[in-house]
Amino acid sequence: MADELGRRGTRHAVVIGGSLAGLLAARVLAEHAERVTVVERDRLPEGPDARPGVPQGRHLHVLVAGGQQALDELLPGFVDELRELGAPRVGMPSDMVQWQAGQWFTRLPASAHFYSGPRPQLEWLVRQRVLADPRIELVEGTETVGLTGTAARVTGVRLRERGAGAGREPRTLAADLVVDASGRSTKAADWLAAIGAEAPHEETLDTGLAYGSRVYRATEAVPATDALGYYIVPGPQQPYGGVIVPLGDGLHMVTMSGLRGDEPPTDEGAFEEYAKRLPHPVISEWLAGAEPAGPVHGFRQTANIRRRYDRPGRRPAGFLATGDALCAFNPIYGQGMAVAALAAVALRRALADTRRTPTTRRVQRALLDASRQAWDISAGADKKMPGAAGDAARAKPADRVTGWYLARVQERAAGDAVVGVPFRSVLTLTAPLTSLFAPAVLRAALFSPVPETPAGPPLRAGD
Repeated sequence: MADELGRRGTRHAVVIGGSLAGLLAARVLAEHAERVTVVERDRLPEGPDARPGVPQGRHLHVLVAGGQQALDELLPGFVDELRELGAPRVGMPSDMVQWQAGQWFTRLPASAHFYSGPRPQLEWLVRQRVLADPRIELVEGTETVGLTGTAARVTGVRLRERGAGAGREPRTLAADLVVDASGRSTKAADWLAAIGAEAPHEETLDTGLAYGSRVYRATEAVPATDALGYYIVPGPQQPYGGVIVPLGDGLHMVTMSGLRGDEPPTDEGAFEEYAKRLPHPVISEWLAGAEPAGPVHGFRQTANIRRRYDRPGRRPAGFLATGDALCAFNPIYGQGMAVAALAAVALRRALADTRRTPTTRRVQRALLDASRQAWDISAGADKKMPGAAGDAARAKPADRVTGWYLARVQERAAGDAVVGVPFRSVLTLTAPLTSLFAPAVLRAALFSPVPETPAGPPLRAGD
């Protein structure tokens, strides 16, 4: 079969992993293949409940504007449905009390919004929409243990019922196209080696950041404010982070972060004590007036990992990677769900492009490009953190000049809309990084003084 995806001969596509990236990839592939099978290790819950296969599912998740736009393109009306389920919509900077690099942000009118409802709620809504398509089949409780085919072409996957034991012979599911959406712990390197192919080079950058999260219910005893949340942003000089965002129904997610060797504890009393390490007591004071609504959950797998399938190597046609199996970010930046949706949009456009043959390598490059800006943001910030390790942590010659300029942009974004609006558009993946070099932003960053910002936490708009 010719190496041409999605236009001819793609009778059956298999997607490994039923999380957001896998479900959205299946949604796109159903437009081209006769049938699509999603293979998922977990038994999926019937409702919007957490599942073991999303280890970060009990922690903070936000859907930034770039992800909202992509989801609405893939599943029209999705964001309206999400809001109808009660997911809070939070405006930036108007609805947040935010501190970063010694400055409190002025609560200017919102130029960007994110949704902060529970991750299981959003994933459940995606699952309901995608699996309503009769061309898409879900196989639950089943592990992918390998690929079939050769180094030239993948012809299917080897599956085993989860819990059946290593001695049980796997079954084979034939496929014209296999998409790995199994997450950051993907076993694709082993699968490829077993059929004589080469694994991609992995770029890594690990700060050792870890975080802990707990759900709380706000009471009348929390500090009075018209803001919806709080955010203490960590940085190279101040490595502790804290964030409070609404989940809906009076509940809030509280997440605190620290670096290797000084991680937030999962002991309940110690978790609240840890908040006193933040550079201002505003989050500690909020916790003192709130009621815990669940246990503390810890998370440690926060390295940035990018698998370079776009580089030359002996790799088979008919095999793609997407989501965290392709590019996984430090979750503290809130990009993962948005990039999963943006990658699915990129997959759709690459398969539908009438000007170019959608070969495996060309489509894989499109998927990587969809994650490039998020990687530049996450890795660019993390390489400045103390103790950052990995081959992607090495500074490039241009980093010093770029870092100097972006530091000036960030200083002014806290109180100047001319800089703040494009700054937030870039961070929420709705505008390219080049937006920060537009003439108006350049003038403000290079020649304007740092604007005056609140001296203390702006608990009321206008403070």
